[in-house]
Amino acid sequence: MASQATEVDRSGFRLTPADLGRRVMVRRVVGILEGRPQFSDTLGVLTSWDSERQSLTVVNRAGQDVELPVAALVAGKPVPPAPLRRSLAAPPEPTPAELQRTAARGWAALEQEPLGDWLLRSSSGFTRRGNSAQTLGDPGLPPAEALDRVRDWYAARGLPAYVEVTLPGSTPGLEAALAERGTVEAYTEVRTAPLARLAAPAAATAAADVRLSRTADAAWRSRYQRVDADEARTAAAQALLHSGPSVWFASVFLPEVPDGPAAIGRCVVDGAWAGFGAIEVLPQARRRGLASAVMSTLAARAAEEGASGAYLQVEAENEVARAMYDKLGFEVRYRYCYARLHV
Repeated sequence: MASQATEVDRSGFRLTPADLGRRVMVRRVVGILEGRPQFSDTLGVLTSWDSERQSLTVVNRAGQDVELPVAALVAGKPVPPAPLRRSLAAPPEPTPAELQRTAARGWAALEQEPLGDWLLRSSSGFTRRGNSAQTLGDPGLPPAEALDRVRDWYAARGLPAYVEVTLPGSTPGLEAALAERGTVEAYTEVRTAPLARLAAPAAATAAADVRLSRTADAAWRSRYQRVDADEARTAAAQALLHSGPSVWFASVFLPEVPDGPAAIGRCVVDGAWAGFGAIEVLPQARRRGLASAVMSTLAARAAEEGASGAYLQVEAENEVARAMYDKLGFEVRYRYCYARLHV
């Protein structure tokens, strides 16, 4: 039987490691029945190519890693991103508390501890989202006493005590308690849109040659503007970036930008919702539709995994980003802010 399998025509296999990050279709021999080869097809993103083991990995439409021996493959080629149907219906709009909890799963702090329904989060000081108390529901204590517990918890870790206040959604009476104990430092808009709004013409997306990966490699991180030289925060950034049910990183490379991607993006797929962030474009590559191409490619992948709604968080003072998201159809659903507790 083995000799019959080796006689299968493999001329249709045209993939190389240069196709990493592209959506591909591969066909392999899975057996011989009555002297005829039996085939199985896998459609998904080519995420790794192991030269030593002579195998490649494709993440299929269910988000599963499928490892395939190269010797068993008889066909393989890059295919365009899955078309994102503009008729794809958005999921029911979640409450602010529901969406904040979804977002927290997509940016899961290194250390987490419940305080009643609240959640205390610590991540070596990297981002306020990863180092703040999420105040949804009942902490099991009066708000003033709960804030004392929050302050002490962060002091024990050598961190400033930040409280994330969802408007509306946080514990009743919290804002009044914070008026005496904390200082508001930043407001953020939470926006949603039907995932189908991010569809882009296939030709435009293909021209950008957006590559997808399960990992934020050194090239991607070189464009992520929140990483600094502190080792603990860098390690925390790696953990937070890769946290979430199904995480994807996008990169766009241009010939005139030889030292890394010209644009990047991140997406976390969690059931019906896909969260977008880290959309960055180099100044010299702006006004070429790269941000839209990144989001469209990530959205198409999210739709393959069953998502139909998109959400993102944007700082209220970031007028450039807000204008872009206005054009993409993202509407403001609610806001949250961070308050720093007084020592």
